[in-house]
Amino acid sequence: MRRSFPRLGPGAQGEQKSGKGSKTVHHAEQVAQIKTMLARLDSGITVDAGGFRRNPSWVYTDPELAEREQEVFFAGHPQLVGLSCDLPGPGTFLTTFDLKTAILATRSQDGKFRAFVNSCRHRGAILEERERGSERRFSCPFHQWTYADDGALVALPKEEHFGDVDRSCNGLIQLPSVERDGLLWVHPDPAGSIDLEEQLGTDLCAELASWNLGELVYLGQDRYEVACNWKLAMDTFGETYHFPVLHRDTLNHHFHGNVQCYDTFGRNHRMLLCRREIDEMRHLPEDDWDITVATLPVYWLFPNIQLMPFEAGVYLVRAYPDPEQPGAHCSRIDFYLRPGPAANAEAADLFAMVGTRFGEIIRDEDYAVSASQQRSADSGTLPSLLFGRNEPALHHYHNTYRSMLGMDPLPLLDSAG
Repeated sequence: MRRSFPRLGPGAQGEQKSGKGSKTVHHAEQVAQIKTMLARLDSGITVDAGGFRRNPSWVYTDPELAEREQEVFFAGHPQLVGLSCDLPGPGTFLTTFDLKTAILATRSQDGKFRAFVNSCRHRGAILEERERGSERRFSCPFHQWTYADDGALVALPKEEHFGDVDRSCNGLIQLPSVERDGLLWVHPDPAGSIDLEEQLGTDLCAELASWNLGELVYLGQDRYEVACNWKLAMDTFGETYHFPVLHRDTLNHHFHGNVQCYDTFGRNHRMLLCRREIDEMRHLPEDDWDITVATLPVYWLFPNIQLMPFEAGVYLVRAYPDPEQPGAHCSRIDFYLRPGPAANAEAADLFAMVGTRFGEIIRDEDYAVSASQQRSADSGTLPSLLFGRNEPALHHYHNTYRSMLGMDPLPLLDSAG
């Protein structure tokens, strides 16, 4: 069953006023989710995928499959390149080199979000190497052809020697781009298209809008090069069964492991991780229940995004395959704050420290295990991995991948024999 809810707090969309303060219209849905979580916590049960699935180990090692994934999931699919606050004002830019297409994204002088192939139209040199910054003009380091932040070719040296150039036909190659509800989407193929209603679905689009991601402030980023397939990186976000073991001295202090709420939205999903603060919330009036206190929502946006909004900010995790070897990938973890905490230097410093620690846990615990899984897969001696009944996200991840590639779904098994 799918439920949709906006976040609680100042500025939330769809608020209605009551004598006790500000409550969201969908507060009843939050209460229903929290009640479900409490019932599962008290009964010692969790979501049930209905059976087992075996995922063949070769999907993490096969070069031909990796090439097909690159083309279908990355080169041929819209990509989330950041949040609106990554381009905080006119004349700001960001780049990404994680895809086959080098992307230059800008907020031009009219305030519009645009994206381009990050290549000079003269001889194809990369135009902008910096990760982000402020720039109204981009000059090629090779011959100084210069472009405005709306992609127009505005200058080239010694034009009388070079020859007559129609500037209107030689601006930067524009890529399809959409800014919606605080998210920046780019299709890396100039001939591609972006349809978020089809990609995310109406319900998920509305739910993401309710988090007011457009008000966030960028805080920083960690980047990790990891010796594991990008899907193994996604897999580690697909269950909390491992929290009491792998994270016993870290995240397990803050979350109840092996209990969650789980809903799918087409190719995407939402998991609610169970915070230990839920133990105290049960003693409060339901009017005071807050989904961001009781849980940590984790959205998987196909194919490679983990978006984790909470009361003070957002974590954004993106995993990109290594173009040369299936058993390696790069993960980017971005940290964002809401305006209140961001305006407070002490709070921002504290969140930066917490965010860094969060990234280190992923790197040193989750991804360390993922690398060990990769070594097992590379050996060729482990035929498959087993997905349990309490790991529905893993079932959904991989059957979604397979469906997009035209492969048969992994069969649901009654037993793990």
